[in-house]
Amino acid sequence: MSDQPQEEISFETALTQLERIVAELERGNLDLSASLGSYERGVGLLARCQTLLDKADQSVALLTGVDAEGNPVTTPFEVRTNEIGK
Repeated sequence: MSDQPQEEISFETALTQLERIVAELERGNLDLSASLGSYERGVGLLARCQTLLDKADQSVALLTGVDAEGNPVTTPFEVRTNEIGK
């Protein structure tokens, strides 16, 4: 794994490490102590991924047009919960 603190790793790195942990746990070759340690690390990585996704979601904007100078005009993207999963 990485010695880099979870708060500093990129989404891609966290996701890759999380996928590795899941695969390792699914194989079932770890003893209980190692499994618990891996699980705890995975929970931390999942939280990191969620934090980064939340930040990205907040920065997403919809292009609504172009102003007189040719600059893009944007509005914040709002998730409509009734449309999720359709």
